[in-house]
Amino acid sequence: MSRQARADTAPEMALRRLLHGRGKRYRVSWPVPGLRRRTIDIAFTRSRVAVNVHGCFWHGCPEHGTWPVANAAWWKQKIDQNKVRDAQTRRYLEDLGWTVLEIWEHEPPEVALGRVLEALSRRRVRNFNALTVGSAHGDECPSD
Repeated sequence: MSRQARADTAPEMALRRLLHGRGKRYRVSWPVPGLRRRTIDIAFTRSRVAVNVHGCFWHGCPEHGTWPVANAAWWKQKIDQNKVRDAQTRRYLEDLGWTVLEIWEHEPPEVALGRVLEALSRRRVRNFNALTVGSAHGDECPSD
């Protein structure tokens, strides 16, 4: 298990290539502010959109997650802890004002790309509205 990739997995790389091809720039393995040893797989820091690409086994996918027979109790506890940590991180980031997307490894990269672009677009509109309401001339525009 120590040979399993923790970052730069095939599903993550496929999504990153598509995002980069669309001109999107992002941070990779960006530390979650205030939470030690937790990172965001793909972070759009200006628009505060966090994308985590989850492996079906490690994060307990309800559709494709499998349970090993050997040492089953230990693995169940491990994967359940991963799910709890994922939920805590999600809530923490949302409380800080981030939009959090969780992409499963089985999700086609093009579908994941659409979800990310939609979230970025929603954040851009929300940020623009907040700036124009607060500015006297409405000529400020957020950048991403």
